[in-house]
Amino acid sequence: MTGDEKDLADTQRAHTGRARTPPTSGMYGEEPSGPAVHAAGVFRAAGARDVLELGAGHGRDALYFAREGFTVEATDFSAIGLEQLRRGALAQGTDGWVTTAVHDVREALPLPDGAVDAVFAHLLLCMALSTEESRALVDEIRRVLRPGGMFVYTVRHTGDAHYGAGTAHGDDIFQHGGFAVHFFPRALVDALADGWNLEEVHAFEEGDLPRRLWRITQTLPR
Repeated sequence: MTGDEKDLADTQRAHTGRARTPPTSGMYGEEPSGPAVHAAGVFRAAGARDVLELGAGHGRDALYFAREGFTVEATDFSAIGLEQLRRGALAQGTDGWVTTAVHDVREALPLPDGAVDAVFAHLLLCMALSTEESRALVDEIRRVLRPGGMFVYTVRHTGDAHYGAGTAHGDDIFQHGGFAVHFFPRALVDALADGWNLEEVHAFEEGDLPRRLWRITQTLPR
């Protein structure tokens, strides 16, 4: 990572961290995201039990997975968000199903090889991560998944209305309204699925703009 890339990523972390501090910790609502609801069904059908969520934030999706009967490891760079998640799990009676870890996804995942059945990441990979960092993260996800494990993630793509708007940082990363986004071309989705079985690339819209996203499902060969 260059110095400029690290500065951008650190600025992104600070911006998102502020968005997760009270009183706006519920800015995305307390109900699970649509992709999490879909992922739970896919994971259940595949017989998954242990789920790792990356970029869990204040925990609306992690808590949903726990209520659905999955054992959940939730990671995020924000200790404040994870504390909110733990309080939510305690209030819902799912604290025995949820563990948390403060983690920067630019570093190795804090799990041993073959530790989980499934990984979920909603909008994490399209933060200010370079293509190189995204590749390294997907390699780590491959490492911690068991054979046949599933990875469901979402990203904003190059058909989004904000693609090309604001300040360009290269690598299809644009900063708009204080928030930097890596917009994914389809070629990058395909590249990150190299060596996996790419099960689905589903286009959908979310939010008021609306944001245009892909929901990607890929599995490791057994």
